Amino acid sequence: MNRSELKTKLDQAGVYSEAYSLDGGLPNERYVLNQEANERWDVYYSERGQKCGLRSFDSESAACEFFLGHLLKDPTVMRKGEINVSPKEYTLRRR
Repeated sequence: MNRSELKTKLDQAGVYSEAYSLDGGLPNERYVLNQEANERWDVYYSERGQKCGLRSFDSESAACEFFLGHLLKDPTVMRKGEINVSPKEYTLRRR
């Protein structure tokens, strides 16, 4: 999965677009997917300029799978009545 496919799946699942950023950075109170200069991919929650719960991955695909699974487990990011994907459909890859 790449970022474009991830965006489509997040939209289909009913995740608020304001709950995440797929472009890195430190937006306040959002889940973030970020490609580092060293070809690593980071997933974290950005809060008050800090990277909380940082996880790093060797591939875009692994980071996207983790990101999707992580957001699908957080009911606070879902639009009510629009949840179309179950977290059980995705296997989280732990590193």
